[in-house]
Amino acid sequence: MSLIIKLIAGILGGILAGLYLPLGLTELLYTAKVIIGQLISFTIPLIILFFIASGIAGLPKTSGHLLGKTVGFAYSSTVIAGTLAVLLVLFATGFFEGSIVYEAAKGAELKGYIQLEIPPIMSVMTALAAAFIFGIGISQLNLGQLKDVVDQGRDVIDALLAKVIIPALPFYIAGVFAEMAVAGTVVDTLSTFGVVLVAAVGMHWLWLTTLFIVTGLMLKRSPLELVKNMLPAYFTAIGTMSSAATIPVSLRASKANGVSEEVANFSVPLCATIHLSGSTITIVTCAMAVMFLSPTMAIPSLLEMLPFIFMLGVVMIAAPGAPGGAVMSALGLLTSMLGFDESAIALMIALYLAQDSFGTACNVTGDGVIALWVNRFSEKAE
Repeated sequence: MSLIIKLIAGILGGILAGLYLPLGLTELLYTAKVIIGQLISFTIPLIILFFIASGIAGLPKTSGHLLGKTVGFAYSSTVIAGTLAVLLVLFATGFFEGSIVYEAAKGAELKGYIQLEIPPIMSVMTALAAAFIFGIGISQLNLGQLKDVVDQGRDVIDALLAKVIIPALPFYIAGVFAEMAVAGTVVDTLSTFGVVLVAAVGMHWLWLTTLFIVTGLMLKRSPLELVKNMLPAYFTAIGTMSSAATIPVSLRASKANGVSEEVANFSVPLCATIHLSGSTITIVTCAMAVMFLSPTMAIPSLLEMLPFIFMLGVVMIAAPGAPGGAVMSALGLLTSMLGFDESAIALMIALYLAQDSFGTACNVTGDGVIALWVNRFSEKAE
């Protein structure tokens, strides 16, 4: 929760700086935003390369039938959740009408004191292809030393995110909102923020309701009973903002729902890494909201968003465990597939982090459903 408080402080500080500080001081904040933005852009391909390669290489090779079912159900859940989010946002496009502009107007642009460029060492798609090649190769050929390299690379990037980039995000966001305050567009943007956040959390609950009703019908059990058993995991995730930290509670909740020991011990920890339906809902919702807000982006259709959703389901494997890890992993797709610029990325990060705990709670609660499905179809196969 401290990150959210810092984020709010960054938004308020940026607005006040843009409105009341001399332009020269505001441009100091803008300079910090530019530098942090360059570091983020440089890090995106490395996140994808090391986290996806490490994730694929680390998938358990035993219990093949459980692995296939868990991965299949988790990916399907993520893709369907993202697709439904697109449909609901398109249905509610009236909330975003009005051509709200979040970019600085001409004549009101801030300039940084330092012109710094840190080009990424590879493109996003190159990183994604390399991650799959090395991840699958390491797994199939049992290359222990190379696995250690990608694991250590993942640890380095994870430390960079946790100790540098994530703590610097409030300053990055402050620079963005200072720029909007100077341009006079901050009020309209903030009013839309509230609508988007409420919509994202509402979609989480709608998705979980759908999952538990379908699961209850399939298992011929009360959905309310299943939800009740998963509530401790939901509220724990809100507090921890981490799927991994909630695993012990999720395991107890899944077993209370009747999932066998073997399935629960396998599927729940794995889903904490690969099943991020709540995060996907938020990313899709926030991305479309930012595109609606932008004067330079066209409103995407479902067909235009589907490739992004399919790729997002894959990239979510790379999501670091730190708060905001999912959106950091998705930045590469946002820039390469949806055409997000630096201002759009900053708004995306701010929107996502404001509800990160609820997205994590949706992920964790959905993990319990995946475990129930795997348990059901494993019993049927036997």
